[in-house]
Amino acid sequence: MVTTEKHATLPEGSIETKTTTLNLGPTHPATHGVFQNILELDGERIVSAEQTIGYIHRAFEKIAERRPLYQITPLTDRLNYCSSPINNMGWHMTCEKLLGIQTPKRVDYLRIIIMELARIADHIVCNGVIGVDTGAFTGFLYVMQYRELIYEIWEEICGSRLTTNIGRIGGFERNFNNIAFTKLEKFLAEFPDVLTEFENLFVRSRIFMERTIGTGPISGERALNYGFTGPNLRAAGVDYDVRVQTPYCSYQDFEFEVPVGSTGDSYDRFLVRNGEMWQSLNIIRQAYQKVQAFKGEEAEVYHADVPEYYLPEKKDVYTKMEALIYHFKIVMGEIDMPPGEVYHSVEGGNGELGFYLISDGGRAPYRLHFRRPCFIYYQAYEELVKGGMLSDAIIVMSSLNLIAGEMDG
Repeated sequence: MVTTEKHATLPEGSIETKTTTLNLGPTHPATHGVFQNILELDGERIVSAEQTIGYIHRAFEKIAERRPLYQITPLTDRLNYCSSPINNMGWHMTCEKLLGIQTPKRVDYLRIIIMELARIADHIVCNGVIGVDTGAFTGFLYVMQYRELIYEIWEEICGSRLTTNIGRIGGFERNFNNIAFTKLEKFLAEFPDVLTEFENLFVRSRIFMERTIGTGPISGERALNYGFTGPNLRAAGVDYDVRVQTPYCSYQDFEFEVPVGSTGDSYDRFLVRNGEMWQSLNIIRQAYQKVQAFKGEEAEVYHADVPEYYLPEKKDVYTKMEALIYHFKIVMGEIDMPPGEVYHSVEGGNGELGFYLISDGGRAPYRLHFRRPCFIYYQAYEELVKGGMLSDAIIVMSSLNLIAGEMDG
Protein backbone atom coordinates (compact mmCIF):
# COMPACT_ATOMS: atom_id res chain seq x y z
CA MET A 1 0.00 0.00 0.00
CA VAL A 2 1.21 3.52 -0.80
CA THR A 3 -0.37 6.46 1.00
CA THR A 4 -0.21 10.15 0.25
CA GLU A 5 -1.78 13.07 2.04
CA LYS A 6 -3.57 15.99 0.46
CA HIS A 7 -5.37 19.02 1.80
CA ALA A 8 -9.00 19.36 0.84
CA THR A 9 -9.99 22.66 -0.79
CA LEU A 10 -12.62 24.28 1.44
CA PRO A 11 -14.46 27.62 1.49
CA GLU A 12 -12.82 30.46 3.39
CA GLY A 13 -13.39 30.23 7.11
CA SER A 14 -13.89 26.49 7.11
CA ILE A 15 -11.79 24.07 9.15
CA GLU A 16 -8.98 22.54 7.10
CA THR A 17 -9.12 18.76 6.73
CA LYS A 18 -6.70 16.23 5.33
CA THR A 19 -7.54 13.17 3.26
CA THR A 20 -5.31 10.22 2.54
CA THR A 21 -5.00 8.42 -0.77
CA LEU A 22 -4.44 4.70 -0.30
CA ASN A 23 -3.73 2.03 -2.90
CA LEU A 24 -5.68 -1.08 -1.97
CA GLY A 25 -3.98 -3.48 -4.33
CA PRO A 26 -3.04 -4.48 -6.92
CA THR A 27 -0.98 -7.05 -5.02
CA HIS A 28 -2.54 -6.81 -1.57
CA PRO A 29 -3.66 -10.26 -0.36
CA ALA A 30 -7.05 -8.94 0.76
CA THR A 31 -8.02 -8.06 -2.82
CA HIS A 32 -8.16 -11.79 -3.74
CA GLY A 33 -6.81 -11.01 -7.19
CA VAL A 34 -4.68 -8.60 -9.18
CA PHE A 35 -6.73 -5.41 -9.34
CA GLN A 36 -6.39 -2.03 -7.69
CA ASN A 37 -8.66 0.29 -5.76
CA ILE A 38 -7.46 3.86 -5.22
CA LEU A 39 -9.26 4.97 -2.07
CA GLU A 40 -9.49 8.51 -0.72
CA LEU A 41 -9.88 8.35 3.05
CA ASP A 42 -10.94 10.83 5.69
CA GLY A 43 -9.45 9.04 8.66
CA GLU A 44 -10.74 5.52 8.10
CA ARG A 45 -13.90 6.56 6.28
CA ILE A 46 -13.94 6.22 2.49
CA VAL A 47 -14.61 9.48 0.66
CA SER A 48 -14.20 8.12 -2.87
CA ALA A 49 -12.88 5.07 -4.70
CA GLU A 50 -11.54 4.44 -8.16
CA GLN A 51 -11.30 0.93 -9.60
CA THR A 52 -8.44 -0.13 -11.86
CA ILE A 53 -8.22 -3.34 -13.88
CA GLY A 54 -5.89 -4.52 -16.62
CA TYR A 55 -3.10 -6.10 -14.57
CA ILE A 56 -3.79 -9.57 -15.97
CA HIS A 57 -5.29 -8.55 -19.29
CA ARG A 58 -4.95 -11.53 -21.63
CA ALA A 59 -7.03 -10.50 -24.66
CA PHE A 60 -8.78 -13.85 -24.68
CA GLU A 61 -11.65 -12.60 -26.83
CA LYS A 62 -9.21 -11.58 -29.55
CA ILE A 63 -7.24 -14.82 -29.11
CA ALA A 64 -10.49 -16.76 -29.55
CA GLU A 65 -10.97 -15.18 -32.98
CA ARG A 66 -7.83 -17.06 -34.09
CA ARG A 67 -8.68 -20.41 -32.52
CA PRO A 68 -10.96 -23.31 -33.50
CA LEU A 69 -13.78 -24.23 -31.12
CA TYR A 70 -11.91 -26.77 -29.00
CA GLN A 71 -8.89 -24.54 -28.47
CA ILE A 72 -11.19 -21.88 -26.98
CA THR A 73 -12.36 -24.18 -24.17
CA PRO A 74 -9.15 -23.74 -22.08
CA LEU A 75 -9.58 -19.95 -22.36
CA THR A 76 -12.93 -20.19 -20.59
CA ASP A 77 -11.24 -21.93 -17.64
CA ARG A 78 -9.39 -18.71 -16.94
CA LEU A 79 -12.57 -16.66 -16.40
CA ASN A 80 -13.99 -17.69 -13.02
CA TYR A 81 -11.41 -20.27 -12.06
CA CYS A 82 -13.31 -21.07 -8.84
CA SER A 83 -16.02 -22.79 -10.91
CA SER A 84 -14.40 -23.39 -14.28
CA PRO A 85 -16.59 -26.41 -15.32
CA ILE A 86 -19.58 -24.06 -15.61
CA ASN A 87 -17.55 -21.95 -18.05
CA ASN A 88 -16.62 -25.06 -20.06
CA MET A 89 -20.20 -26.35 -20.21
CA GLY A 90 -21.55 -22.93 -21.13
CA TRP A 91 -19.11 -22.67 -24.03
CA HIS A 92 -19.87 -26.18 -25.29
CA MET A 93 -23.61 -25.45 -25.15
CA THR A 94 -23.02 -22.27 -27.16
CA CYS A 95 -21.19 -24.31 -29.82
CA GLU A 96 -24.00 -26.87 -29.82
CA LYS A 97 -26.53 -24.08 -30.32
CA LEU A 98 -24.62 -22.87 -33.39
CA LEU A 99 -24.11 -26.40 -34.75
CA GLY A 100 -27.68 -27.54 -34.06
CA ILE A 101 -26.63 -30.41 -31.78
CA GLN A 102 -29.22 -31.95 -29.43
CA THR A 103 -27.60 -33.67 -26.44
CA PRO A 104 -29.07 -36.83 -24.86
CA LYS A 105 -30.85 -36.50 -21.50
CA ARG A 106 -28.19 -38.50 -19.67
CA VAL A 107 -25.54 -36.04 -20.88
CA ASP A 108 -27.66 -33.14 -19.60
CA TYR A 109 -28.02 -34.74 -16.18
CA LEU A 110 -24.31 -35.51 -15.91
CA ARG A 111 -23.53 -31.92 -16.87
CA ILE A 112 -25.89 -30.64 -14.20
CA ILE A 113 -24.11 -32.72 -11.56
CA ILE A 114 -20.78 -31.20 -12.58
CA MET A 115 -22.10 -27.62 -12.81
CA GLU A 116 -23.84 -27.75 -9.43
CA LEU A 117 -20.72 -29.20 -7.81
CA ALA A 118 -18.85 -26.26 -9.33
CA ARG A 119 -21.41 -23.83 -7.88
CA ILE A 120 -20.91 -25.33 -4.43
CA ALA A 121 -17.11 -25.15 -4.81
CA ASP A 122 -17.42 -21.49 -5.82
CA HIS A 123 -19.65 -20.58 -2.87
CA ILE A 124 -17.45 -22.52 -0.43
CA VAL A 125 -14.57 -20.24 -1.39
CA CYS A 126 -16.63 -17.04 -1.34
CA ASN A 127 -18.41 -17.57 1.98
CA GLY A 128 -15.33 -19.08 3.56
CA VAL A 129 -13.29 -16.02 2.61
CA ILE A 130 -15.94 -13.64 4.01
CA GLY A 131 -15.38 -15.43 7.30
CA VAL A 132 -11.62 -15.03 7.02
CA ASP A 133 -11.96 -11.30 6.28
CA THR A 134 -14.13 -10.82 9.37
CA GLY A 135 -11.58 -12.62 11.54
CA ALA A 136 -12.85 -16.22 11.54
CA PHE A 137 -10.47 -18.69 9.89
CA THR A 138 -11.92 -21.94 11.26
CA GLY A 139 -14.96 -22.14 8.98
CA PHE A 140 -12.84 -21.63 5.87
CA LEU A 141 -10.47 -24.47 6.77
CA TYR A 142 -13.36 -26.74 7.70
CA VAL A 143 -15.29 -26.52 4.43
CA MET A 144 -12.26 -26.46 2.13
CA GLN A 145 -11.76 -30.20 2.58
CA TYR A 146 -15.04 -30.67 0.71
CA ARG A 147 -13.94 -28.45 -2.12
CA GLU A 148 -11.00 -30.85 -2.27
CA LEU A 149 -13.44 -33.76 -2.54
CA ILE A 150 -15.21 -31.99 -5.43
CA TYR A 151 -11.82 -31.61 -7.13
CA GLU A 152 -11.23 -35.34 -6.69
CA ILE A 153 -14.53 -36.07 -8.46
CA TRP A 154 -13.46 -33.82 -11.35
CA GLU A 155 -10.10 -35.60 -11.47
CA GLU A 156 -11.85 -38.92 -11.99
CA ILE A 157 -13.86 -37.46 -14.88
CA CYS A 158 -11.31 -35.36 -16.76
CA GLY A 159 -7.95 -35.62 -14.96
CA SER A 160 -7.86 -31.94 -13.94
CA ARG A 161 -8.78 -29.97 -10.83
CA LEU A 162 -8.75 -26.16 -11.05
CA THR A 163 -8.71 -25.37 -14.77
CA THR A 164 -10.58 -28.44 -15.85
CA ASN A 165 -11.13 -28.23 -19.64
CA ILE A 166 -13.91 -30.68 -18.81
CA GLY A 167 -16.36 -32.09 -21.33
CA ARG A 168 -16.64 -32.02 -25.11
CA ILE A 169 -18.97 -30.53 -27.69
CA GLY A 170 -21.88 -32.95 -27.50
CA GLY A 171 -21.06 -34.41 -24.09
CA PHE A 172 -18.06 -35.80 -22.23
CA GLU A 173 -14.75 -37.34 -23.22
CA ARG A 174 -15.58 -40.56 -21.36
CA ASN A 175 -18.29 -42.07 -19.20
CA PHE A 176 -18.19 -41.46 -15.44
CA ASN A 177 -16.45 -44.32 -13.65
CA ASN A 178 -17.58 -46.00 -10.43
CA ILE A 179 -14.95 -44.15 -8.38
CA ALA A 180 -16.45 -40.79 -9.42
CA PHE A 181 -19.94 -41.94 -8.41
CA THR A 182 -18.64 -43.36 -5.10
CA LYS A 183 -16.98 -40.04 -4.25
CA LEU A 184 -20.14 -38.20 -5.27
CA GLU A 185 -22.17 -40.38 -2.88
CA LYS A 186 -19.65 -39.62 -0.12
CA PHE A 187 -20.01 -35.88 -0.79
CA LEU A 188 -23.82 -36.02 -0.75
CA ALA A 189 -23.76 -37.99 2.51
CA GLU A 190 -21.25 -35.86 4.42
CA PHE A 191 -21.47 -32.29 3.16
CA PRO A 192 -24.96 -31.43 4.54
CA ASP A 193 -23.75 -31.87 8.14
CA VAL A 194 -20.64 -29.82 7.40
CA LEU A 195 -22.67 -27.04 5.78
CA THR A 196 -25.03 -27.00 8.78
CA GLU A 197 -22.09 -26.60 11.16
CA PHE A 198 -20.57 -23.91 8.92
CA GLU A 199 -23.84 -21.96 9.08
CA ASN A 200 -23.96 -22.37 12.86
CA LEU A 201 -20.53 -20.72 13.08
CA PHE A 202 -21.61 -17.60 11.21
CA VAL A 203 -25.32 -17.00 10.67
CA ARG A 204 -26.13 -16.00 14.27
CA SER A 205 -22.63 -14.93 15.29
CA ARG A 206 -22.89 -11.47 16.86
CA ILE A 207 -19.46 -10.41 15.56
CA PHE A 208 -20.15 -11.64 12.03
CA MET A 209 -23.59 -10.03 11.94
CA GLU A 210 -22.28 -6.65 13.11
CA ARG A 211 -19.52 -6.73 10.50
CA THR A 212 -21.77 -7.65 7.57
CA ILE A 213 -25.32 -6.38 8.22
CA GLY A 214 -25.70 -3.00 6.55
CA THR A 215 -22.27 -3.27 4.91
CA GLY A 216 -22.22 -2.50 1.18
CA PRO A 217 -26.00 -2.52 0.58
CA ILE A 218 -27.57 -1.98 -2.83
CA SER A 219 -31.22 -1.77 -3.82
CA GLY A 220 -32.78 -4.05 -6.41
CA GLU A 221 -33.35 -1.10 -8.74
CA ARG A 222 -29.73 0.07 -8.56
CA ALA A 223 -28.48 -3.50 -8.98
CA LEU A 224 -30.57 -3.89 -12.14
CA ASN A 225 -29.33 -0.55 -13.45
CA TYR A 226 -25.75 -1.77 -13.10
CA GLY A 227 -26.60 -5.08 -14.79
CA PHE A 228 -26.22 -7.29 -11.72
CA THR A 229 -27.19 -10.96 -12.03
CA GLY A 230 -26.69 -14.03 -9.89
CA PRO A 231 -26.43 -14.15 -6.07
CA ASN A 232 -25.63 -10.44 -5.74
CA LEU A 233 -28.80 -9.48 -7.60
CA ARG A 234 -30.95 -11.99 -5.75
CA ALA A 235 -29.57 -10.71 -2.43
CA ALA A 236 -31.05 -7.34 -3.40
CA GLY A 237 -34.50 -8.91 -3.71
CA VAL A 238 -34.71 -9.58 -7.46
CA ASP A 239 -35.75 -13.15 -8.25
CA TYR A 240 -33.80 -13.78 -11.46
CA ASP A 241 -32.03 -17.05 -12.22
CA VAL A 242 -31.03 -18.12 -15.74
CA ARG A 243 -31.79 -21.76 -14.88
CA VAL A 244 -35.43 -20.79 -14.27
CA GLN A 245 -35.97 -17.88 -16.68
CA THR A 246 -34.43 -19.56 -19.74
CA PRO A 247 -33.84 -23.22 -18.81
CA TYR A 248 -30.95 -25.01 -20.48
CA CYS A 249 -29.47 -28.48 -20.14
CA SER A 250 -32.87 -29.90 -19.00
CA TYR A 251 -33.01 -27.78 -15.82
CA GLN A 252 -36.79 -27.71 -16.38
CA ASP A 253 -36.82 -31.37 -15.24
CA PHE A 254 -35.77 -30.40 -11.70
CA GLU A 255 -37.52 -28.94 -8.68
CA PHE A 256 -35.58 -26.36 -6.69
CA GLU A 257 -36.04 -22.98 -5.06
CA VAL A 258 -34.18 -19.74 -5.77
CA PRO A 259 -32.96 -18.08 -2.53
CA VAL A 260 -33.70 -14.35 -2.47
CA GLY A 261 -32.65 -11.67 0.03
CA SER A 262 -34.01 -8.20 0.68
CA THR A 263 -31.35 -5.64 1.69
CA GLY A 264 -28.58 -6.44 -0.79
CA ASP A 265 -25.92 -6.07 1.91
CA SER A 266 -22.96 -8.35 2.63
CA TYR A 267 -24.96 -10.44 5.11
CA ASP A 268 -27.72 -11.12 2.59
CA ARG A 269 -25.17 -12.03 -0.07
CA PHE A 270 -23.69 -14.55 2.37
CA LEU A 271 -27.11 -16.02 3.19
CA VAL A 272 -28.15 -16.30 -0.47
CA ARG A 273 -24.99 -18.21 -1.37
CA ASN A 274 -25.49 -20.54 1.60
CA GLY A 275 -29.07 -21.13 0.47
CA GLU A 276 -27.84 -21.86 -3.04
CA MET A 277 -25.50 -24.56 -1.75
CA TRP A 278 -28.47 -26.34 -0.19
CA GLN A 279 -30.42 -26.07 -3.43
CA SER A 280 -27.44 -27.34 -5.43
CA LEU A 281 -27.27 -30.39 -3.16
CA ASN A 282 -30.97 -30.96 -3.86
CA ILE A 283 -30.43 -30.66 -7.63
CA ILE A 284 -27.42 -33.02 -7.58
CA ARG A 285 -29.43 -35.67 -5.71
CA GLN A 286 -32.24 -35.46 -8.26
CA ALA A 287 -29.78 -35.59 -11.19
CA TYR A 288 -27.96 -38.57 -9.69
CA GLN A 289 -31.24 -40.46 -9.26
CA LYS A 290 -32.15 -39.72 -12.88
CA VAL A 291 -28.73 -40.94 -14.06
CA GLN A 292 -29.08 -44.14 -12.03
CA ALA A 293 -32.45 -44.78 -13.65
CA PHE A 294 -30.86 -45.33 -17.08
CA LYS A 295 -30.36 -49.03 -17.84
CA GLY A 296 -28.67 -51.08 -20.55
CA GLU A 297 -27.25 -49.19 -23.51
CA GLU A 298 -28.77 -45.91 -22.31
CA ALA A 299 -26.55 -46.10 -19.22
CA GLU A 300 -23.48 -45.99 -21.49
CA VAL A 301 -24.48 -42.80 -23.36
CA TYR A 302 -22.19 -39.86 -22.56
CA HIS A 303 -22.13 -37.86 -25.81
CA ALA A 304 -24.22 -36.98 -28.84
CA ASP A 305 -23.59 -38.58 -32.24
CA VAL A 306 -21.60 -35.76 -33.90
CA PRO A 307 -18.42 -37.30 -35.39
CA GLU A 308 -17.47 -34.03 -37.14
CA TYR A 309 -16.94 -32.31 -33.77
CA TYR A 310 -16.63 -35.08 -31.20
CA LEU A 311 -13.09 -36.31 -30.54
CA PRO A 312 -12.56 -40.07 -31.13
CA GLU A 313 -11.62 -42.28 -28.21
CA LYS A 314 -7.92 -42.22 -27.34
CA LYS A 315 -7.48 -45.97 -27.85
CA ASP A 316 -8.75 -45.54 -31.41
CA VAL A 317 -6.51 -42.53 -32.02
CA TYR A 318 -3.48 -44.61 -31.05
CA THR A 319 -4.41 -47.60 -33.23
CA LYS A 320 -6.54 -46.41 -36.18
CA MET A 321 -5.53 -44.03 -38.96
CA GLU A 322 -9.09 -42.70 -39.51
CA ALA A 323 -9.48 -41.81 -35.82
CA LEU A 324 -6.08 -40.10 -35.80
CA ILE A 325 -7.05 -38.02 -38.84
CA TYR A 326 -10.34 -36.94 -37.29
CA HIS A 327 -8.64 -36.12 -33.99
CA PHE A 328 -6.18 -33.86 -35.79
CA LYS A 329 -8.85 -32.21 -37.93
CA ILE A 330 -11.10 -31.44 -34.94
CA VAL A 331 -8.37 -30.14 -32.61
CA MET A 332 -6.70 -28.04 -35.29
CA GLY A 333 -10.01 -26.71 -36.59
CA GLU A 334 -9.88 -28.18 -40.07
CA ILE A 335 -13.69 -28.37 -40.25
CA ASP A 336 -15.58 -25.19 -41.10
CA MET A 337 -18.41 -24.25 -38.75
CA PRO A 338 -21.74 -23.06 -40.18
CA PRO A 339 -22.34 -19.29 -40.42
CA GLY A 340 -24.63 -17.83 -37.77
CA GLU A 341 -25.03 -15.62 -34.72
CA VAL A 342 -25.93 -17.07 -31.32
CA TYR A 343 -26.02 -16.01 -27.68
CA HIS A 344 -26.18 -18.55 -24.90
CA SER A 345 -25.99 -17.94 -21.17
CA VAL A 346 -25.75 -20.13 -18.11
CA GLU A 347 -26.13 -19.42 -14.40
CA GLY A 348 -22.50 -19.19 -13.36
CA GLY A 349 -21.21 -19.07 -9.82
CA ASN A 350 -21.40 -15.26 -9.91
CA GLY A 351 -24.37 -14.74 -12.23
CA GLU A 352 -25.27 -14.80 -15.89
CA LEU A 353 -22.25 -16.02 -17.84
CA GLY A 354 -22.96 -15.40 -21.51
CA PHE A 355 -21.25 -16.25 -24.80
CA TYR A 356 -22.04 -14.14 -27.86
CA LEU A 357 -20.68 -15.98 -30.92
CA ILE A 358 -20.69 -14.80 -34.52
CA SER A 359 -19.53 -17.20 -37.23
CA ASP A 360 -18.90 -16.29 -40.85
CA GLY A 361 -18.51 -19.95 -41.79
CA GLY A 362 -14.78 -20.14 -41.17
CA ARG A 363 -12.74 -22.30 -38.86
CA ALA A 364 -12.64 -19.76 -36.02
CA PRO A 365 -15.26 -17.32 -34.67
CA TYR A 366 -15.60 -14.04 -36.53
CA ARG A 367 -16.42 -12.46 -33.16
CA LEU A 368 -16.72 -13.85 -29.66
CA HIS A 369 -17.70 -11.90 -26.56
CA PHE A 370 -17.79 -13.26 -23.02
CA ARG A 371 -20.33 -11.69 -20.66
CA ARG A 372 -18.43 -11.83 -17.38
CA PRO A 373 -20.59 -11.09 -14.32
CA CYS A 374 -17.69 -9.94 -12.10
CA PHE A 375 -16.71 -7.23 -14.59
CA ILE A 376 -20.24 -5.81 -14.25
CA TYR A 377 -20.35 -6.07 -10.45
CA TYR A 378 -17.09 -4.20 -10.11
CA GLN A 379 -18.53 -1.04 -11.66
CA ALA A 380 -20.70 -0.63 -8.55
CA TYR A 381 -17.88 -1.08 -6.05
CA GLU A 382 -17.38 2.65 -5.39
CA GLU A 383 -21.07 3.15 -4.68
CA LEU A 384 -21.10 0.21 -2.27
CA VAL A 385 -18.09 1.30 -0.20
CA LYS A 386 -18.42 5.10 -0.32
CA GLY A 387 -19.10 6.47 3.15
CA GLY A 388 -18.11 3.19 4.80
CA MET A 389 -15.01 2.24 6.76
CA LEU A 390 -11.78 0.96 5.25
CA SER A 391 -12.24 -2.42 6.93
CA ASP A 392 -15.70 -2.68 5.34
CA ALA A 393 -14.20 -2.26 1.85
CA ILE A 394 -12.54 -5.66 2.19
CA ILE A 395 -15.74 -7.37 3.34
CA VAL A 396 -17.76 -5.85 0.48
CA MET A 397 -15.15 -7.08 -1.99
CA SER A 398 -15.34 -10.59 -0.53
CA SER A 399 -19.14 -10.67 -0.48
CA LEU A 400 -19.32 -9.67 -4.16
CA ASN A 401 -16.91 -12.55 -4.88
CA LEU A 402 -14.87 -10.48 -7.30
CA ILE A 403 -12.72 -12.83 -9.36
CA ALA A 404 -9.91 -11.03 -11.19
CA GLY A 405 -9.97 -13.53 -14.06
CA GLU A 406 -13.48 -12.40 -15.00
CA MET A 407 -12.66 -8.70 -14.87
CA ASP A 408 -9.83 -8.62 -17.36
CA GLY A 409 -10.57 -9.49 -20.97
